[in-house]
Amino acid sequence: MLRFSESAPDGPRQPGGGSKKAPSPKALVWRASAIFGACLTLLTTLVVVTFGAGNASAHGAVSDPPSRHYGCHNRWPNGPTQQMATEDPMCYQAWQANPSAMYNWNGLFREGVAGNHQGAIPDGQLCSGGLTFDGRYAAMDKVGAWNAPNRPNQFTMNLNDTSSHGADYIRVYSTKQGFNPKTQALKWGDLELVGQTGRIPTGTRTPIEVNAPGRSGHHILFTVWQASHLDQSYYACSDVNFNGGTTTTTTPTSTTSTSTTTTTTTSTTTTTNPVAGCSATYRVTSQWSGGFQGEVRVAAGTTPINGWTVSWTFANGERINSSWSSTLTTSGSTITARNAAYNGSVGVGSSASFGFVASGTSANAYTLTCAAS
Repeated sequence: MLRFSESAPDGPRQPGGGSKKAPSPKALVWRASAIFGACLTLLTTLVVVTFGAGNASAHGAVSDPPSRHYGCHNRWPNGPTQQMATEDPMCYQAWQANPSAMYNWNGLFREGVAGNHQGAIPDGQLCSGGLTFDGRYAAMDKVGAWNAPNRPNQFTMNLNDTSSHGADYIRVYSTKQGFNPKTQALKWGDLELVGQTGRIPTGTRTPIEVNAPGRSGHHILFTVWQASHLDQSYYACSDVNFNGGTTTTTTPTSTTSTSTTTTTTTSTTTTTNPVAGCSATYRVTSQWSGGFQGEVRVAAGTTPINGWTVSWTFANGERINSSWSSTLTTSGSTITARNAAYNGSVGVGSSASFGFVASGTSANAYTLTCAAS
């Protein structure tokens, strides 16, 4: 019978007459346990680093006005404090409930919804994406005094698309006047569409025009972002305090670039009725090989308007692929855009906008005709 003994010789003789001894069974077990423990520790560390703090380079979220989970991370990146409990109690309860919701601020999405957002997300769970990821974001559905930055009724929302997923579409809804986020859970029936886009090419920053007239005070903006790379639907609740008015947009100068995306700005304005009419201004917001994205801004004349129609003619064979915030029709090379239900009323000194994506080479200027109703 073969016996193991710490004193049994094993291997060649060592200088000085000694010999290398075989380790005992206890020593072998101890060493194996130590190696296994070290591997387990390393694996645990990798899991925590990879998943516990979120993958900051993936996905994205509404950044301005900030979605609830993005804002709680952005304002309090070091986690819950007594100051947070006093100044930002809704974020404090969210951090206490599940810190990974903030570390993974760019990952509030569902897969395979196939456009049926209302069917996938029950009332009362809109802000958590229907308790997605086993309820990681459940605290975002909590009713209370969420931080709400001031915004005019017409402004530009920004989406931070950190992975440049692009979008098949983005839709922004606002709660109706009379809804109270401090006491009411958000339901689909509380919302009205106040902004949307068509297909948008990939890019890290995506602006969406929001027009929410007739509202004042604390409201929730609910955003549905349908990414274009997969059937991934991102959801966000952003709190705002509507204080009326319109943002002022500074028009950039024309630029040229050899990069994939070029931002340029040109405008031609034609007013058909100077007394109770409107004017339309066109600009190219981005362009790429074989296509471009355009924006048209409609401003009221000396009196408010209840609706508008803008038309222009493509001169170089351009074709519309998608549009948003208007009902757009084509007849040959002539394009006609009529206001959507939510952006037809424009006050004096205010404006509405719509956009489109087209194939072809963008012209630096189109002659636009605007008619008010």
